[in-house]
Amino acid sequence: MDTNIIEQLNRIEKLLVEQQTLQKQVLNFNETCNYLELSQSHLYKLTSTGAIPHYKPNGKKIYFQREELDHWLLRNRMDSQDEIEQQAADYLIKKGRVKL
Repeated sequence: MDTNIIEQLNRIEKLLVEQQTLQKQVLNFNETCNYLELSQSHLYKLTSTGAIPHYKPNGKKIYFQREELDHWLLRNRMDSQDEIEQQAADYLIKKGRVKL
């Protein structure tokens, strides 16, 4: 019974921390790892290569703006098969190769 209560409390604590992170506009390094579900080493690699937007106000600690992270996550959208087929049909109609 005690272990069940402790497990539930741990889950509640984890959910509260996640909720708090979602409300913050500026995230630290560890919060960003959790938010993006990346390992620390992978996030360090992304920052060192300049692949992800980040801030270093004092030259040491790394911070991230959540809105910029969301935009970074949503880059390089992949079209669905229906969208690709529609684009191909539009292209053929535009070039006059297919007549309706």
